[in-house]
Amino acid sequence: MDHTALECHRKAGRIAAQCREWARANIQPGVTIRHILETVESMIRQEGAEPGFPAQSSRNHVAAHYCSAPGDEQAYEEGDCVKVDIGVHVDGYIADTACTVDLSEDRRWTPLVKASEDALAAAIANVEPGRPVGEIGAAIERTIMAAGFQPVRNLTGHGLARWKVHTAPQIPNYGERGGGRIQPGCVIAIEPFASTGRGMIHEAGRAEVFMMVGPPRKAKGLDKDVLRAIQDWRGLPIARRYFRDLDPEALEDTISKLTKQGSLMRYPPLVEKEGVMVAQTEHSMYVSADGVEILTTV
Repeated sequence: MDHTALECHRKAGRIAAQCREWARANIQPGVTIRHILETVESMIRQEGAEPGFPAQSSRNHVAAHYCSAPGDEQAYEEGDCVKVDIGVHVDGYIADTACTVDLSEDRRWTPLVKASEDALAAAIANVEPGRPVGEIGAAIERTIMAAGFQPVRNLTGHGLARWKVHTAPQIPNYGERGGGRIQPGCVIAIEPFASTGRGMIHEAGRAEVFMMVGPPRKAKGLDKDVLRAIQDWRGLPIARRYFRDLDPEALEDTISKLTKQGSLMRYPPLVEKEGVMVAQTEHSMYVSADGVEILTTV
């Protein structure tokens, strides 16, 4: 990790934290999800950075990857358990952060939110070079289960690299054997998910998040303008709302063709069982031989 790269991560982290706290303060019943997400992305650009991935806000049993479509008018409601997940990149160097907002009048989800927050603190306290990721996961699991909830076991924290949101090591939310170790000089994101259910998620619903995972193959009708616009993101995750200035039919046709040939991956919402609530808290951090630097603090 050279000085320039670390400074880019730090700038991305500061911007991500500011956007997270703005979202935390402005998520209220009656506010549209799209307003929050599009405002966050506008704030990121005003600070001279770009989204590291589309801003997302998932409610209640939806754990992750809810991303508003261009015309989405869904609004937050009283009683919601709201996650907001924000990524920022500066010259490809990424910061990733998330928080959960309890919109219930009686604050019924606050213990769940606190379990996720406490689990993140416990995880960070265990981060050091050479530490097995399973030990970090065990700290998350103990903390969440001690609060009476379940960790989501098939979502993980992850490394962050230039132009890549998810790299090794994967950091589990439970104490598994094997896996990697924390290496000095790495940037990682740890994101405990706490659930009132079983702690297992699955894909469901229409995908609004996509990512190029391979070079496109020539195909009849592949729109050059759409393809160029997608490739401009250098393999970072994208959303339909990024391309509202392009022809919508050409966009959908190109997305469909790229998906069928395996060049573009879809990422639908990730959900628990209906009626279950999920909370998420996340920080990005730089791990050096001298300690841990939290990048996504205000």
